[in-house]
Amino acid sequence: MDRQFDICVVGGGGHVGLPLAVSFANAGQQVVIYDINHAVLDTIQSGIVPFMEAGCEPILREVLGKTLFASSLKESIRQSRFVVVVIGTPVDEHLNPTFGQMWTFLNGIQPYLHQDHIVILRSTVFPGLTEKIDTLLRRRIPGIRTCFCPERILEGRAMEELSSLPQIVSGFDPDAIEKVGRLFALLTKEIVVLSPLEAELAKLFTNSWRYIHFAIANQFYMIAEEFGLDFYRIYDALIRDYPRGRGFPRPGFAAGPCLFKDTMQLSASSEHRFFLGHSAMLVNEGLPDFLIKVTKRQHDLSEMTVGILGMSFKAESDDTRESLSYKLRKLLVIEAGHVICSDEHVRDPTFLSAEETVLKSDILFIGAPHIRYKTVDFMGKPVIDVWNLLGKHGLTLGFENEGVK
Repeated sequence: MDRQFDICVVGGGGHVGLPLAVSFANAGQQVVIYDINHAVLDTIQSGIVPFMEAGCEPILREVLGKTLFASSLKESIRQSRFVVVVIGTPVDEHLNPTFGQMWTFLNGIQPYLHQDHIVILRSTVFPGLTEKIDTLLRRRIPGIRTCFCPERILEGRAMEELSSLPQIVSGFDPDAIEKVGRLFALLTKEIVVLSPLEAELAKLFTNSWRYIHFAIANQFYMIAEEFGLDFYRIYDALIRDYPRGRGFPRPGFAAGPCLFKDTMQLSASSEHRFFLGHSAMLVNEGLPDFLIKVTKRQHDLSEMTVGILGMSFKAESDDTRESLSYKLRKLLVIEAGHVICSDEHVRDPTFLSAEETVLKSDILFIGAPHIRYKTVDFMGKPVIDVWNLLGKHGLTLGFENEGVK
């Protein structure tokens, strides 16, 4: 591959990198996706997006081979002006951030970086890590510059939000900031410049704020159920024509690859004094346990086949990363006679169709509120629907009496 590129998106075959690469290519930039997953690259090169992302595939097919290319060769990094990195900072089993993956990655691509490169970190990083990476790279490669431009896109709506949301740009070199700002201005009208630490916290604050919001709704749901009340009667009353009730989220599984992880990173950065974040984690992670506990008050699950409809981490998605439906399944395997699963979008040879799952189950849980479940015939069987997807009240204690059809 001898051509020169404007942008190399490293690890660009995933949910963060691919929509960004397609968007830049659609804006006229010469873009190469570097990824070591050959199966994903083959899928992309055939014009198929390997996950659900609205509006991405038609544009991919339009730009493929013209302004967008894919490669498993690290040499493509050397041949690009901007190097966009979509590897973030995960947390370990003790809820502390781990940096080994990032250092291994940087050591691996260092021979392909040069002094004219601007490295753009895109995924969430631990506060202060951008500066550490910038210092490390400049010591090894004088002249190279690092920026942090956090991705804040709602998965599934990336193509829309990349052009509609302001883009935060941060860095240590004014010239690099100006060049990266002009680059992202190809996608969106508004560029917001922050210091790297401000940008890092902005990303963590955003996801932690959302995680806490969901925890509030889940905690209120649990309180109402403990009183034996229908939460959604209360919810409908408090938001109806009441301006200060706007934005009050519904209960449900708060999961996915970012919210929990970023909240724990923010906590670790403050010496684990982010008590709201830890409380939110206990509430959100405890919701599957709570649903089972409430259900067991009226059903002997040990004698029942339990079906879970929806295993992705949110509605209309095929992404199962950190999905609490899997935690629900783990707990039900202990409590129930048998557990079967279904999902409209997730490919798993062990999953059954929604109809077969209903037919073979004695009781069902809505794990992810895919729209199609609204039209499923539940045959009068009890359904635990924390999301109120089916529009029924008495989400746990009521359904077993009236059934859902």
